[in-house]
Amino acid sequence: MRFASVLALVALPTALLFVSCGSPNYKGYQTRSYNIRGQHYQPLSVESALNYSEEGIASWYDESTFFGFRRGNTSLGERVGRFDISGAHKTLPIPCRVKVTNLSNGKVLKMRLNDRGPFIAGRIIDVTPRAASKLGFKDDGLTRVRVEVLSIGDGQYERKAPGRKFWFWPF
Repeated sequence: MRFASVLALVALPTALLFVSCGSPNYKGYQTRSYNIRGQHYQPLSVESALNYSEEGIASWYDESTFFGFRRGNTSLGERVGRFDISGAHKTLPIPCRVKVTNLSNGKVLKMRLNDRGPFIAGRIIDVTPRAASKLGFKDDGLTRVRVEVLSIGDGQYERKAPGRKFWFWPF
């Protein structure tokens, strides 16, 4: 009896901790301002972001821990697995779905942005290693891309960009 009581006292808080870590801490999408390294960032409004299209430099980032099988939390509080396709942007509302075109080889990938960054001057988007591989620039580290918003938000809050063909396939 005593062992079962101790087990219950340890197991319940541990289970609640894991459940709370995986829960997103946003409702629909995030547009609140934030500060990183003394720099202030104000995300675009949803209306402005729905018409967003920009060309610039993309990089890839990897926050792997535990031998590459897990990563840290994103700005939305989500865990990203080693083989996930996602990315980070400084000023788009998150989450959002974007189409990224590698301008040097023409490869196109549609992905969900759920993080903030890159915080290096001159870069407009950071992607996961798998996304960089699919776009054909993982070995180079950087490439010139075009980023176009397809939709903002999740579920009932999702707003689709007008006139842009939307489809999403995560692999």
